Amino acid sequence: MGVSVTARVLAVLEAFTADRPELTLTEISRRAGLPLTTAHRIVGELTGWGALERADTGGYRIGLRLWEVGALAPRGLGLRESAMPFLEDLYEVTKQNVQLAVLDGTEVVYVERISGRGAVNVITRVGGRLPLHATGVGLVLLAHADPELQERVLSGPLRRYTSKTMCRPDEVRWALAEVRRTGVAVSDGQIELIALSIAAPVRGSRGEVVAALSVVVPAETSDARAYVPVVRAAARGISRVLGAP
Repeated sequence: MGVSVTARVLAVLEAFTADRPELTLTEISRRAGLPLTTAHRIVGELTGWGALERADTGGYRIGLRLWEVGALAPRGLGLRESAMPFLEDLYEVTKQNVQLAVLDGTEVVYVERISGRGAVNVITRVGGRLPLHATGVGLVLLAHADPELQERVLSGPLRRYTSKTMCRPDEVRWALAEVRRTGVAVSDGQIELIALSIAAPVRGSRGEVVAALSVVVPAETSDARAYVPVVRAAARGISRVLGAP
């Protein structure tokens, strides 16, 4: 059976990444694995609808229409609206990176982030993905995920980002147990050595963990314990708005 039209359209959209947000038609064709004529037709239709747009350089990039549709995703839209006042309060208290993330497959997807000019540098962005084992929010989400998902993550390759990244399954298992015991996750230098993340779970109306909230601070000059109360308080506030018992 040949590749469906839908699969070809998705392949075109997947050609764009955070590292390559703008592509020429030839690059789209090559990265999507499509003949140039097919890529030209699909790109033209997507541009006409607004999913793609032409850049001044002549290349293509993701259009606002696609962002508009994506913003309607219920796990992002309702959650972000409920969380924003608490994220803003947490930022005002810390003046550091404040992040909200959800679980998607075996990765974390960041649905909101607030950052100031003086905050420690982080690689996360809204809509960006990172693995579960190496991030504060990821450890929270993985700790409360189905055992089947936990085993799938732990049995797969655990990517190393820094010398501090946990890459052994027994290390991660211990960290997940600590998250469940203490109610918070601390990820020290796992993605970037300069960054320390303190995260807590956000719960939905049935008490289930629907998201994770974190603050990312300078690792060298910060004490994680000082941030635990405010991170927990913000997470509890969002949970109450979401109807958590």
